[in-house]
Amino acid sequence: MNAPSAATLERRQAISRTSIVGAVLNLVLSVIKIFAGLLGHSQALIADGIHSLSDLLSDVLVYVAGHHASQQPDQNHPYGHARYETVATLALGTLLLLIALGIGWDAVHRLFEPDALLKPDALALAATLASIGAKEWLYWWTLGYAKRVRSDLLRANAWHHRSDAISSIVVLIGIAGTMAGLTYLDAIAAFIVALMIARIAWELGWGAISELVDTGLESERITEVAQTIRSVGGVRDIHMLRTRRLGGQVSADVHVLVDPDISVSEGHMISVLVEQRLKREISDMTDVTVHIDPEDDASKPEVPPLPLRAEALARLASLWSAIPAANERQRLLLHYLGGRIEVEVFFPITACQRTGSDPKRLCAELAEALREDSAFGRVRVYFG
Repeated sequence: MNAPSAATLERRQAISRTSIVGAVLNLVLSVIKIFAGLLGHSQALIADGIHSLSDLLSDVLVYVAGHHASQQPDQNHPYGHARYETVATLALGTLLLLIALGIGWDAVHRLFEPDALLKPDALALAATLASIGAKEWLYWWTLGYAKRVRSDLLRANAWHHRSDAISSIVVLIGIAGTMAGLTYLDAIAAFIVALMIARIAWELGWGAISELVDTGLESERITEVAQTIRSVGGVRDIHMLRTRRLGGQVSADVHVLVDPDISVSEGHMISVLVEQRLKREISDMTDVTVHIDPEDDASKPEVPPLPLRAEALARLASLWSAIPAANERQRLLLHYLGGRIEVEVFFPITACQRTGSDPKRLCAELAEALREDSAFGRVRVYFG
């Protein structure tokens, strides 16, 4: 098994570092906000503290998922473990949605029961200000790592931190308004926080579900991928271009149309150049499979299977058995095109130089003999 690449190691270290720092900070903030909410009589701040607890759980989730996702491909996971990040992102979105429903339900309940409304004080206000500053810093710090290692999971966790900072701003407004005499504002702020958390949960969850069901790239990026492939020399056209996401990575497979008369090695070199250019020019592209086509098989009707080389050579030997000069052939190329086999025959130069030889007649005889077998098409003869 190959050792992890430098990029994989950097990704693993980034996820571990941000998860541990985020978990510690979220634990401290959640304790401060919940106790400050209880002592300072703010329902919105208590809800915000619970939100911070969800951040703590998400950091643990990110750490575990990041550890598994960075592992190299193995026999049971030949495409790698990147989808651990996707599953973790979906779990994180689900967790956020449940939290949002709980906070929203409690807020609505208190709005319809005025006696249950809380009246926050300066302690709650101070704790909220501290939370805003800490979570905004954590957002930018985590987002920086997400961009550096191209991790959607880290980006999602960064926005989770940002959602906490934004919800704290809403809480700040609610607490300040309630302290100013607007008794309902704290509960309204708690409900708004719930809506914000629910929106983030939906975005994270829907993105993860789209990836798990192999949704392709956006049309603009598909166009970019197609143009990049067509820019490679030797590529006539493309079809059956498919893409999908794997964690923070992009995978693609495509059928590339080339000149039908080129060699296998030249076709292989074109496929290698297509793969290299896509990985170099398309962001996040890490896995490319190229299928070389001598003709556009996407628009061709299905034809009966043609004989492979061993059987085809046996048929040719039988068809040409009555042509003595055919036994001098040195090489045969078979081209499977248009539902038939086109044949190229190579003879030594001496075959057309001896007295009485007629290259044109030989070509006509070979072609005429092939008419008896519908599997064969035209024949081309070369001397030299």
